[in-house]
Amino acid sequence: MKKLCIALALGASLLAHAADKIVVGASPTPHAEILEHLKPMLAQQGVDLDIKVYTDYVQPNVQLAEKRIDANFFQHKPYMDEFNRSRGASIQAVADVLIAPFGAYSKKITKVSELKDGATVAIPNDAVNGGRALQLLDQANLIKLKDPKNNMSTEKDIVQNTKNIKIKQLEAPMLPRVLGEVDLSVINTTFALEAKLNPMKDALILEGGQSNYVNLLAARADNKDSPAMKKLADALRSPQSKQFILERFKGSLVPAF
Repeated sequence: MKKLCIALALGASLLAHAADKIVVGASPTPHAEILEHLKPMLAQQGVDLDIKVYTDYVQPNVQLAEKRIDANFFQHKPYMDEFNRSRGASIQAVADVLIAPFGAYSKKITKVSELKDGATVAIPNDAVNGGRALQLLDQANLIKLKDPKNNMSTEKDIVQNTKNIKIKQLEAPMLPRVLGEVDLSVINTTFALEAKLNPMKDALILEGGQSNYVNLLAARADNKDSPAMKKLADALRSPQSKQFILERFKGSLVPAF
């Protein structure tokens, strides 16, 4: 009888441990790095964090929607909302974590005023980040948009382009790789950091600290309130997380808590 009780207790313990496992999709830098840093803290709280690394901006949401992973940490709300709208998904925000300022980089010029007439500027080809890139170019007075606050602006919304800038749309991971081929490339901080670019030092244009594009922890309606998810959200917004973000990324990322 005693052995049976021990076996049942062990079984219950194993089931509880399994219930606390959480699989999170993340981009390599900075999101997966932050999660790796928090792994020991979560383990002490009984959460087994399994990090799946993705190098694109589509699969983390596809895998989450298809219940192949439990959450993801790579995107901002405007991108998530557009994915939900275009794919008929219902991914939801769990917690705001950080702001990764968008920046424009170049290997051909050292300041924006050197941009020549007819220069080629590369931007992301997805609707949300493409609009965000155009907003940054508007901020730098390189173009004028019909409505600078419209997150979904396209080239058709450019009402003034005095330097006759040619917009080249590319997959976001490609933007750092074409720096030598274009005059200016507007790059998500995730891919800038992976390419060893320092937004604070290397960006010729950089978004301000106030941004609508806060990177967040996302999940589904069926699991966003689970105990393990709550512990993960709390860890991502903890003093330990803030300290790591500030020290590791030296101002290139701004905690949103």
